[in-house]
Amino acid sequence: MTENQTTANDENTVKLDQPLKRGEQNIESVTLRKPRSGELRGIKLTELLNLDVVALQLLMPRITTPTLTAQDVAALDPADLTELGVRVASFFVRKSIREEYQTA
Repeated sequence: MTENQTTANDENTVKLDQPLKRGEQNIESVTLRKPRSGELRGIKLTELLNLDVVALQLLMPRITTPTLTAQDVAALDPADLTELGVRVASFFVRKSIREEYQTA
């Protein structure tokens, strides 16, 4: 893995304030990856940008590691859901604008 890939993974990994318990497994952090266009099918982009819970429940199983189910997303602490949703929304901002914002 290159340094750029490691950095991208780090900024797209969210440490959960309230870990999820799935059976014997405790999920303490979630890594998101930028969705491809096909993974957005059936979801309105405006709903994702508005952090709509149902839209996030549809998308997150497609782009999270470990894979979160819709039920997992529904069980998230609101602060964790908001943080993950903000990361999802940031994927829809052009890279040059994100970089400009980060250096400002």
